[in-house]
Amino acid sequence: MRIQFGKTCSVCALTIVCLSTAASSQTPAPAGQAAPPAAASIVVASPTYTFIPLEITVNRPAADVWKRVGKFCDIGEWLRIPCTITSGRDGEFGAVRSVANEVLVGKTELSYTYTQPVREGRPYNLYHGTLEARPVTATTSKLVYTLFFDNSMLADDAAREADRARRTTQFNTALQNMKILAEGGTLPPAPTRGRGQH
Repeated sequence: MRIQFGKTCSVCALTIVCLSTAASSQTPAPAGQAAPPAAASIVVASPTYTFIPLEITVNRPAADVWKRVGKFCDIGEWLRIPCTITSGRDGEFGAVRSVANEVLVGKTELSYTYTQPVREGRPYNLYHGTLEARPVTATTSKLVYTLFFDNSMLADDAAREADRARRTTQFNTALQNMKILAEGGTLPPAPTRGRGQH
């Protein structure tokens, strides 16, 4: 009985210490000073998932196309923006590229899928992109680019349509650039433009 009583007292004492520590860490702001704002939730209550499938035919075998434009940081060349691998190794699971801190989360011999991480104070839209070189014949292939995300945080249908149009234009241009590079061409100088999601 004495041993059991001792253990119970130890648990009670530990609980009191934990509770008092938690209470002291929640000290109210001094008089006249505003409390810090509550963090905005990143959870979306009613997501509306959408996807944008895009593709282009390339006059090269899929393996050759992928060798030319399929590395994780090749996006820097065909989207014409700076790209470096900031963590991990290009082409390996968990690699992070500087473009929106995108993380490589899936891959096959001729494809990869990436996501953009959660950001503090911004609703999480589950943004993913998949790029694939798909064989068509022995000498031709398709580049298939699919975007997937939640667009529920946009104001209305008009805003959703505008967002879809912007992304479609941006990634069709990217596919055209990949086709040029994969078929042995060179890209013209990059136009000046703002930053967007990739």
